[in-house]
Amino acid sequence: MTVDTPGRRRRRPLLTAEELRIWREFIEAAEALRTELASRLQSESGLSAGDYAVLLALSEAPGRRLRSSDLAANIGWERSRLSHHLGRMERRGLIQREECGVDGRGAEAVLAPSGAEAFRRASVPHLRAVRELFVDALTPAQLVAAGEVTRALRTRLDPGRTT
Repeated sequence: MTVDTPGRRRRRPLLTAEELRIWREFIEAAEALRTELASRLQSESGLSAGDYAVLLALSEAPGRRLRSSDLAANIGWERSRLSHHLGRMERRGLIQREECGVDGRGAEAVLAPSGAEAFRRASVPHLRAVRELFVDALTPAQLVAAGEVTRALRTRLDPGRTT
């Protein structure tokens, strides 16, 4: 802080013009990337980005099943949003909902065989798009820097998170 008059401090601006420019470019680029990846995923596989997030989490889970509350936390969604989405996915045969086997309370989302197949078919073109639009757009040094930036942001947002 700089001193304006004796006993009074002048506050620094919230963001400098350069910091604001970088922030806006970061947000706009991330949104454009997310939009293009979601559009390609939908057109190439018929899966939404939300479908893919759910299928990915379930495919990595022990027994290909997760309690709804754990799945919501895993993909960063509110439980009500997830519940509606799971209903749509269940009607399409991608997942099944079963009573929780551990304590009989709540429900678990279970990856259905057709969901596993849809996820498998979608993954190759989706990962090609990630390579084309993200990885190949950066130099190796920029990719390393992007990893460092994302780790720093995740640590600030969730200090207890392990990556």
